[in-house]
Amino acid sequence: MEQIDFVKSVKDEIKDKNLKYVILTFGCQLNENDSEKISGMVEEMGYTKTETFEKADLVIFNTCCVRENAEERLFGKLGEIKKMKEERNTIIAIGGCMMQEQSMLDKIKKSYRYVDIVFGTHTIQTLPEDLYKVIVKNEKVKEVWDIDGEIIEGLPIKRNDKYRASVTIMYGCNKFCSYCIVPYVRGRERSRNPEDILNEIRELAKEGYKEITLLGQNVNSYAKDHFKYCKPEVKSEIDTFAKLLRAVCSIEGIEKVKFMSPHPRDFTDDVIEAIRDCPKVSRMIHMPLQSGNSKVLKEMNRGYTKEQFLELAEKMKSGIPNLHLSTDIIVGFPGETEEEFEDTLDVVRKVEFEQIFMFIYSMREGTRAAAREDQVSEEIKHQRFDRLKELYDGQVEKQNESYIGTIQDILIEGSSKNDETKYTGRTDSNKVVVFEPNGKEKIGDITKVKITENHKWFLSGEII
Repeated sequence: MEQIDFVKSVKDEIKDKNLKYVILTFGCQLNENDSEKISGMVEEMGYTKTETFEKADLVIFNTCCVRENAEERLFGKLGEIKKMKEERNTIIAIGGCMMQEQSMLDKIKKSYRYVDIVFGTHTIQTLPEDLYKVIVKNEKVKEVWDIDGEIIEGLPIKRNDKYRASVTIMYGCNKFCSYCIVPYVRGRERSRNPEDILNEIRELAKEGYKEITLLGQNVNSYAKDHFKYCKPEVKSEIDTFAKLLRAVCSIEGIEKVKFMSPHPRDFTDDVIEAIRDCPKVSRMIHMPLQSGNSKVLKEMNRGYTKEQFLELAEKMKSGIPNLHLSTDIIVGFPGETEEEFEDTLDVVRKVEFEQIFMFIYSMREGTRAAAREDQVSEEIKHQRFDRLKELYDGQVEKQNESYIGTIQDILIEGSSKNDETKYTGRTDSNKVVVFEPNGKEKIGDITKVKITENHKWFLSGEII
């Protein structure tokens, strides 16, 4: 049977039962995008979405293995819903990156035998068949495929937003940073056919979507694999990320284009020029630093030095007007000394990042860094984290003040969570802005807002 036949069979089996599903997503935007595809398939099978575990007949966890707390959250939730399964015969499915780790898979099989379905990063498309086996044949499915398979196109998708959408352009990573488990669980880099990407975005534009975020573990190495995982063979002039970026910006109806995440090592001049030349591309560029010390960067296998990163940041700022940079920083990498940490603070002072995503180093089994004996103590890691946060908080206050009096193009995302009489949206640099409606604009519109006040973690403004 084909997957479409399993969809029909499950739909017939649960017809008129009003069954509901809930999906809990851990991790990055790629996981969020995968969850939208999972939701699309599940709803085609006849389930409707609920936000509460208590009402769900199908519970799906889409997992992440980058941080240890994701594992703790998963196992905590599994404990919570065990009683629900006993009372309601709830079907429990676990997918995502964590299930590509053999140790995690073994733990589920041994200690959480009541889990019905386990699927990996490459078996999302078989969920209809998995559910069929559980519902009709009363079988448990706990198999995970090899992680370097061909790219599967055409999966249904249920998006969480009506005006902003994420589109995956590639899967996997070839960088093998010494602290990162991603290449081992998501596989090698595999680029989608550019025409499939552009057709997906054209359809989104027709549906009224205004903002597109291009996703990949390392988007600026797009097409370096020469599309060898695509079928049929790809023949296209779009053979670099810069060319893809320009093509996306040419699509009528799309007003804003973002991308996550690039790698400093692959930030070539043609990408910088494409950002400069295309006004639709966000001027907030994410460029993960991870550490500001060249020795630590080498041990991380990042492929650049402190000086090279600073040179790149300066080149981008001088070449792209109104550019803002965000970054990732890991505190407490094995062997990191006080002097080496000070180098990280030095880079933060010099670059003045608009946004910093800070992480305390977390050991991931199977990575080279986890095997090192010179692990930094938890006390020192937390002390350094606090110092980095204090430095960044001071910079945020200064940066926010620079927005006062400026006019920003804001996509109205919805009502403010703290005041439903007001709208909320974000600047091009991802600053949250709250403002009063004027009676003309509506959710989904892009409007000009003058920034009037700084509240540290958000800005106030008025429509002009």
